[in-house]
Amino acid sequence: MKRILLKLSGEALAGDKGFGFDEDTCIGVANQVAKLVSDGIQIGIVIGGGNFWRGRTSDVMDRVRADQIGMLATVMNCVYVSDVFRRAGMETIIYTPFSCGDVTRLFAEDDVISSLEGGKVVFFAGGTGHPFFSTDTATVLRASEIKAEAIFLAKAVDGIYDSDPKLNPEAKKYDKISISDVIDQRLGVMDLSASIMCMEQKIPLYVFALEEENSIISAASGSFNGTVVVV
Repeated sequence: MKRILLKLSGEALAGDKGFGFDEDTCIGVANQVAKLVSDGIQIGIVIGGGNFWRGRTSDVMDRVRADQIGMLATVMNCVYVSDVFRRAGMETIIYTPFSCGDVTRLFAEDDVISSLEGGKVVFFAGGTGHPFFSTDTATVLRASEIKAEAIFLAKAVDGIYDSDPKLNPEAKKYDKISISDVIDQRLGVMDLSASIMCMEQKIPLYVFALEEENSIISAASGSFNGTVVVV
């Protein structure tokens, strides 16, 4: 693979803490990405905001405001993880769909492609910039715009199951499944709009647990303990 979009779960980055960042986890991610970059792979990254904010805190809170807070949570995540990557020897740049002063750069497709081709790890923060769209949708959108060959979903669970493995000990794990089956069975890999966009853009998914040793490198090599979603 030449170019991938890596989606990191905010909860996975928090590790056992459940909130904020687990530094060892973030350093481990940085070391894996550094290896892929040294091998010539171009990498864009989207990070969820669930380690700081997950939707409305009450039914009376305005959805638009809640989603705006979530967008800012993803900016905080990208600023932190980007710094960890820099300390690991990589060049990074953060793009947002809205202005954040001098903290990030405003998204422009040509600028992003130039950064990727120049060997920088590109972070996409702030989601789509609009409420009612998740970071899942932002992931597929950015993957489509940069013409990524695949989306890597690094989550807190080690693949896709036919039911929630936390609730059903007999849940069956898929090694491979089609995106149409994911949509038809409402398996919840990504939200529905993101899954449909992924199917339309014909971008395969690699779903795996971030906590597994060298999980990102293994996914890039095609030999990993996760689920491939084919299109």
